[in-house]
Amino acid sequence: MKLHDLKPNEGSSKRKRIVGRGIAGKGGKTAGRGTKGQKARRQIPAGFEGGQLPILERIPKLKGFTNPFRVEYTPVNIDAVAALGIAEITPAVLVANGLAGKKDLVKILGRGTLSAKLNVSAHAFSASAKEAIEAAGGTTTQVALPFAVRPPAAGNQHQNR
Repeated sequence: MKLHDLKPNEGSSKRKRIVGRGIAGKGGKTAGRGTKGQKARRQIPAGFEGGQLPILERIPKLKGFTNPFRVEYTPVNIDAVAALGIAEITPAVLVANGLAGKKDLVKILGRGTLSAKLNVSAHAFSASAKEAIEAAGGTTTQVALPFAVRPPAAGNQHQNR
């Protein structure tokens, strides 16, 4: 048997060198890290970008955004429409009776019951409202929205980020 024939036992493993424990033996003083510089110091924090403002600080804190093209309807229930006692209901009639604003988009909702026949024109209808009006013998007419594809963006360039 010669020196070059020697090998460790099967399954054995060598102990990891412990460094930075004084000047005795290997790994003292600078502990194999060289002299000075960032890599010679302690561990740098996760997300550290060398002094540049980290990405986690650059992005907004709040989640989500505000949709600038949201279409908002003024809700009007069937019981409020029936209380008017008018057979022909349009957005102009609702504005005149204080149930909607001048430039509001009106959506008819299904709360309440109908006994009389009503012809209702509005920008939108809930399924239950449409069903209730037609069950009472009335008609529903959907008025065209004042914009073609989507409304103009609300807010300014500093919002919706």
